[in-house]
Amino acid sequence: MAEAGEVREIIQEAGRRLEALERSLEAERKSVRLAEIESRMAKPDFWLNQETALRDVEELKALKSILEPLRDTGKKAADCRELFELVTADNDQAGLDEVAEEARKLRGELASLELMSLLAGPHDRDPCFFSIHTGAGGADACEWTEMLLRMYLRFFERRGWKTRELDLLAGEEAGIRGVELRVGGFFAYGHLRGEMGVHRLVRISPFSGKRETSFAAVDVTPDYQEEISVVVDDKDLKIDTYRAGGKGGQHVNKTDSAVRITHLPTGITVAVQNERSQHSNKETAMKILRARLKRREEDLRAAQASAHNAGKMENAWGSQIRNYVMNPYQLVKDLRTGVETGDIGRVLDGDLDAYVDAYLRWAVR
Repeated sequence: MAEAGEVREIIQEAGRRLEALERSLEAERKSVRLAEIESRMAKPDFWLNQETALRDVEELKALKSILEPLRDTGKKAADCRELFELVTADNDQAGLDEVAEEARKLRGELASLELMSLLAGPHDRDPCFFSIHTGAGGADACEWTEMLLRMYLRFFERRGWKTRELDLLAGEEAGIRGVELRVGGFFAYGHLRGEMGVHRLVRISPFSGKRETSFAAVDVTPDYQEEISVVVDDKDLKIDTYRAGGKGGQHVNKTDSAVRITHLPTGITVAVQNERSQHSNKETAMKILRARLKRREEDLRAAQASAHNAGKMENAWGSQIRNYVMNPYQLVKDLRTGVETGDIGRVLDGDLDAYVDAYLRWAVR
């Protein structure tokens, strides 16, 4: 049986948290911005400039993804308050128990909204370029890189995000040496930036039959939705073209359409081969390169030991952000947040929510 004093405190706490959320998420400013976009979209010439129109549509979706849950939760909080006053006035214990249950559900919804408030970075709502590259460990590391790709693709699917493969380099014996993806979805970069760094696997190798340690590095860069002002000098670029991989038969690309661009001053390398046109691949590669150079500038300006630095560490022992142990016991542990589970199979099947959410809270602290 619920106690009236306890339920009152839950409802009051919910009200305080909701007000704090509205401030931190700048709900009033976002509502004004939403009205501006909706007004533009109602005009007959809205789609004349498709690039601007698509940007507005994406921003509209992002704003609604914040404001609508906030409004729904606010309505539920108001309903709880009103119902509480009614049942306590009538001394209705059964009604009070129902209100208590709704108030507890309200707590859970507020926790989800508070997590959203942590995605307040300037590029958190942007799509992103997501890459995985093999590290120390030979064939085992190549297979580990492929296992990570499968894990993340399942995670993206669970979130309803769209992915596009831009480049994939097969391993010599097994697995893959690297992959480049574009991931599109609400707050894709904000959720995935915490995955940047070295991931370490310990298991019995199917190649040697011994316990082996393998490494792979994840890199995440915003696909900046505003124009990138980074200037790239042609003399700083080394551009290689090569024949893109195919599925065989009629699908084999018989021209050197794949492009690899190396920025000599920084050593940043980008390869793209998903299009048949060399021009299209070069254009995409340059876009990714500019994005990585812009993120590098932002990281240098920030001058802080953030999670980005993990992505720049050596792709080997001592640099990892997360351990995946299959032998002699089973454990997945994030070395920053301390989140861990013994159900490694579930994690490798894409159940990463606990790790992604914990990183957002850890990064704010």
